[in-house]
Amino acid sequence: MNKNWDELNVNLHEDVKRAIKSFEFPTMTPVQAATIPLLLGNKDVAAQAVTGSGKTLAFLIPLLELLKSRNDDEKLKRNEIAALVISPTRELALQTHTVLRQFLKYVKGISDALLVGGNSVDEDVTKIQKTGANIVVCTPGRFEDLLVHNTELNLAAALKKLEILVLDEADRLLDLGFRNSFDNILNYLPKQRRTGLFSATQTKEVDALIRAGLRNPVSVMVTEKASQSTPVSLENYYIVTKNNGKLATLVTFLEDNVHKGLLFVPTCACVDYWYSVFPRLIKSNLPVFAIHGKMKEKRKKVLDGFKNSSRGLLICTDVLARGIDIPQVDWVLQWDPPASAAAFVHRIGRTARQGQLGSALVCLYESEAAYVDFIERNQKVKLQKMPDVATDNKIDSLMNKLRHIQQEDRDVFDKGTRAFVSHIRSYSKHECSLLLRVKELPLAAMAASYGLLQLPKMPELKKVDVSEFPIIRNLDINKISYKSKVQEQQRQIKLDIFKATGKWPTKKKRIRNKQSEAWSKAKEQKELKKLKRIKRKQLKSDQQPTKKRKSGITDEDLAELAKDIGLLKKLKKKKISDEEFEKEIGLE
Repeated sequence: MNKNWDELNVNLHEDVKRAIKSFEFPTMTPVQAATIPLLLGNKDVAAQAVTGSGKTLAFLIPLLELLKSRNDDEKLKRNEIAALVISPTRELALQTHTVLRQFLKYVKGISDALLVGGNSVDEDVTKIQKTGANIVVCTPGRFEDLLVHNTELNLAAALKKLEILVLDEADRLLDLGFRNSFDNILNYLPKQRRTGLFSATQTKEVDALIRAGLRNPVSVMVTEKASQSTPVSLENYYIVTKNNGKLATLVTFLEDNVHKGLLFVPTCACVDYWYSVFPRLIKSNLPVFAIHGKMKEKRKKVLDGFKNSSRGLLICTDVLARGIDIPQVDWVLQWDPPASAAAFVHRIGRTARQGQLGSALVCLYESEAAYVDFIERNQKVKLQKMPDVATDNKIDSLMNKLRHIQQEDRDVFDKGTRAFVSHIRSYSKHECSLLLRVKELPLAAMAASYGLLQLPKMPELKKVDVSEFPIIRNLDINKISYKSKVQEQQRQIKLDIFKATGKWPTKKKRIRNKQSEAWSKAKEQKELKKLKRIKRKQLKSDQQPTKKRKSGITDEDLAELAKDIGLLKKLKKKKISDEEFEKEIGLE
């Protein structure tokens, strides 16, 4: 049961109290009630709580209170960092920083800085030098870069007064391969500090991090309901679709139910493709947005646009699966089950936040039906079945429309092929690969639902029944042109070369086509070069003049090579010693 802020058993500074009231949250969430007193009481905390449970305020409030309650003789200088918040993605860091700035409207005398990728390092350096940074919100890569490689700021010295370190979405920090960066940062931090570790899921890596980075931590595990790991206001559904009907199911569902929603797809290429065609597929004129990890600086602009929109669909990858708070999201849709079971919980947690209502839907093929029981057992998420809403007419209509769009512009044709190939490749990396197998996917039907004009050449499609892929008769792929005049001009040049030579020009040479000599001969040549290199170095060290190198390899060289290879074989079989080998080849 939630408690009023007045029931918090600590005395907060008046500025902090006013800031809390500005958020209009009359009660504390369980994770806030549990962790705030611990962090203020000199305890390290490892907190696990369901997504959307208010973890951001749970660490920002004690962080600000610690800095504000310092004595006059302990006041921070402008260039001293007293609090460090590390987030896995720039979107999550930006969101945390936005909440922090709301607090700092009331809590005066504390400087802050946001250090993430997407802008230049020079901008970050200039800003910190000008305004200081008592609180830093950052991503690991950018902060490590400034800490280790930048000499203008001297962040190592600025961190000597660090009071508190916060690791937000700690399991994701490790998943994204930031372990080395994080270890480097830890080496610069003072041992006497408070550490707060916050996450919606607990993994072995996080457990190891707790043991390595926290001193006698208090473990806090908060769930809204013991039988599930998602908010109680979230309703979860699944639909078993037809082999070629997943697109039709999603489009029909979007048109009939979604006011503002997220659609998670497997890869960046999938985001690019579906973003390019969805506006022409949805009848409801729903505004479409797109975000993936390779967009870099564009992501903030797109996310702000979606947040400020009263309705819309945001197509995204798992870059938005963690911690991002987007108002009024009523549906989270998933094209496929995500690569990890934990990601499923984080994805659906983008709706039903802070006690609001929300719903989530995942589309499954018949071969994936066992996933329903798996996710309930593994993550305590119970899914309710919904009937499929796609009709055969809708399936055929969407496929024909997609094929028409691809034939109009080769750029869309290329994007569709890349999206399908990347989708299948990513599927093979599923955490629960015993249940979700590429071999059991209806690959030909899936290609049809992508609107592909022809099946791509890929190993996964070998020896596969392709009868569910409708073939277009008399289709000449080479006649499909780009709408972009520049792209089309470049393609025509390559096409002329192809017609003349029979080979499509590429930037990279195909090494596998080079078969100028036998493997055994190539190995002998390699061994000979190695031995000659050793001899040249020895001769050089003895200050003996080198002979002019002959062009090519003579019979004498080959005879010497055969002798040296024989000696190498004897050495490997230990028939001669290292000293005898060196003597025989002339090193002694």
